[in-house]
Amino acid sequence: MKLLTIVGSNASVSYNRLLLKYLQRHFADQADFELQEIRDLPLFNEDLLQAFPQDIKKLITKVETADGLIIATPEYDHSMTAALKSVLEWLSASYHTLRGKPVMIVGASYGAQGTVRAQMDLRHVLDSPGVDAYVLPGNEFMLPNCKTAFDSNQNLKEQKTIEFLEKCFHNFVKYVQLVNSTKEEAKTMPVAKNIRWDATYDVIVLGFGGAGATAARFAADAGANVLLVDSAPEGHEGGNTRYAGQLVGAGDDFDALKRYYQNLTAPFALDEELVNTYVEGMVNMRAYFRKYLGVEPFSVAHDWDHNKLDLSEMVHEFPEYPGNQAYDMLLVHDGLLDSALWKNLRQQVIARADRITVWFSSPGKHLIQAEKTKTVLGVQIERDHVLVNIQAKNGVVMAVGGFENNQQMVQDYLGAPRLTPLGSMYNKGDGIKMGLEAGADLWHMHNYESLGIYHGMCVSVPKGERGQLLLAPWKELFTGSIFVIGDDGTRYFNEAEANRHGHIYDHGTWRVPAANAHPYAIFDQSQLEIFKKMKKLPVANFYEMIIKGNSLAELAKLIKVDAAKLKQTRADFDHLVTIGYDFANHREIKTMQPFGEGPYYALPLTQTMLNTQGGPRHNSRCEVLDPWGKPVPHLYAAGELGGINTNQYQGGNNLAECLIFGKIAGENAARPKEISRSTPATKEDEVSLTNSSVSSLEDVSDVTQQEEHYVVGAHQYLGKSDAGMGNEVVVRVTYDAGKIEEIKILKQSESGDVGAKALQELPRTMIRENSYAVDSLSGASLSSSALKAAVKQAIDKAKKAEHTQIKTH
Repeated sequence: MKLLTIVGSNASVSYNRLLLKYLQRHFADQADFELQEIRDLPLFNEDLLQAFPQDIKKLITKVETADGLIIATPEYDHSMTAALKSVLEWLSASYHTLRGKPVMIVGASYGAQGTVRAQMDLRHVLDSPGVDAYVLPGNEFMLPNCKTAFDSNQNLKEQKTIEFLEKCFHNFVKYVQLVNSTKEEAKTMPVAKNIRWDATYDVIVLGFGGAGATAARFAADAGANVLLVDSAPEGHEGGNTRYAGQLVGAGDDFDALKRYYQNLTAPFALDEELVNTYVEGMVNMRAYFRKYLGVEPFSVAHDWDHNKLDLSEMVHEFPEYPGNQAYDMLLVHDGLLDSALWKNLRQQVIARADRITVWFSSPGKHLIQAEKTKTVLGVQIERDHVLVNIQAKNGVVMAVGGFENNQQMVQDYLGAPRLTPLGSMYNKGDGIKMGLEAGADLWHMHNYESLGIYHGMCVSVPKGERGQLLLAPWKELFTGSIFVIGDDGTRYFNEAEANRHGHIYDHGTWRVPAANAHPYAIFDQSQLEIFKKMKKLPVANFYEMIIKGNSLAELAKLIKVDAAKLKQTRADFDHLVTIGYDFANHREIKTMQPFGEGPYYALPLTQTMLNTQGGPRHNSRCEVLDPWGKPVPHLYAAGELGGINTNQYQGGNNLAECLIFGKIAGENAARPKEISRSTPATKEDEVSLTNSSVSSLEDVSDVTQQEEHYVVGAHQYLGKSDAGMGNEVVVRVTYDAGKIEEIKILKQSESGDVGAKALQELPRTMIRENSYAVDSLSGASLSSSALKAAVKQAIDKAKKAEHTQIKTH
């Protein structure tokens, strides 16, 4: 049993801390304890809910993974501390981390009454709606006169006190087991027998990314009333499509394109009808752009200015395979990595608001199946912290993406200790869990794609954070006295080799190399001087990240690798330069330079992950299949959840399948049908589908087409831009007599990492320099550009107003 204990005081000397440490020692044989301090946590701030501070993210993860919590509260002014209340507000905001979590309350105080009022106050907060913790009843451990309660070894002295604490803890252990076993039982799939439906739609689409938006749009066009839900909060929907390069696979020769695709997936054999459907969709992609997206397709192969940025190797990623010249990649305009395709797909949904209801922060939890035929009749969805049963008369489309943010699945299916996502932070493998519950077969579970420096890496970030995609040439990372080591301190690949979506050459094919838990780039002082000469490093905090050792032995100790192996790796590297041939990893000698004397440096790296490909197997109609190849009635899948791509990966393939199979899934799900085509409906199923009670859950969409109105005062002007990663940036600029006095961001939905950082830092810089034309924040160029464009628009309005006023006078 894993228990998290929280010290409810930020004081450096705390008897509540002593009490929790005593629990940890005294009950060490019954549970694993982790002590959580709150003194260094930031004060709760609702403005930061779109981008939680890292310390709060870590706390949320600890609470989520703990079986139960023990909170020790002191008493001040008849209540708990403000610091503890702030922590509870963090844990109950947005994530609602405490819901259903078993909690035991203890407390120590100087006085004779213990912490009775503080515990009552804490219990009241934990029981409140939106917090919904499960507080252990009837076991209130209070330690009065705590100054004299401990001996010199910080153990409790009174035997009766110890016995009462043992009784309370024993009851808590049983309570945790009971609560968690009940929760496990509740995870089983609801069976539609006399079920109470809270609302009914023709089609339910799970996931508002590229595939989900496409499926919802085409289901609506087919006449269906659609519910589209996403686990992300509003402004952070979009899945991996939002963060992708916006490149869509296309072609002009069916036979050649099919040959190329089959070479990419070889030696794996895929259903030929499914492959034909996919390739046909890519061949017709130009017409798709014109007819369904309303834009003239921009060809990377033919229209792109390769002198500006050479993408020729990206278009034909595997030039050695026959048929590669038939491949092209399309954009909705002349621009990359700007969410332009995603914004188009999102607008297609908004334009159909009369037929598509959208719910944000509403994850699908379980599919609801008929008891006999296993027909999928609806979905159990968590909406406003309440589980509601929503009926789907014609079909359910799962388009929730992969499992990039599910550490257990990453380890179980990919065999990697850790991978850092570059895309959505909301893809947590929910579709795989629901698919397994429904009896789906799985495929392509071992496949994932990477991108970035080296073999698909980025500079290391804390767990739970999105990695920074580094695509611009950074030759200083593989030219000179620098090499990369794995977990054992040795080199394991050619640092100068260009990767193909994380795949590097491996004995006749291209594979993503085995991920290491803590790889490092190792370099010497002369290489550091080269870095210092660069005008602008791609990583803003590069010099804060690097680790310095005066000797290799000292550096090895700091980065926790074998010193002898690191020394030998350096000696081998220098020797290979001397003999003029890198027979170990085949790096070109002209990119290698012998190491000089210390000091030496290490840059922590991490393996990136664009997306996973695994999930429920489906056919060319996007019907989810069971292990015997039969469709699970009324269940469809599209996008990266059980994607068609396996083995080697060509850029643009995933977005192509989002558009191709999203359309097919939406149209098939929308078709009116019997309970099951393959299995006769039983009487029980008919009752479940037609005679169950239906409540009047209010049909309100979280997305509207109404124009938002903002209040402006004297010398205040609005500016807007949709050039960022999110949907729209709106600012209010106070500008008077040629001076920027204030920049207030009224609306934004940029990514919660470097994007949010740019929006926090750049306004201060703009005010200080009295200009919108400031340097963009490294790693957040799109967010920076959107903010600058919005501020510029507001300033232009201000200058125009001032000019008009001068002319009037």
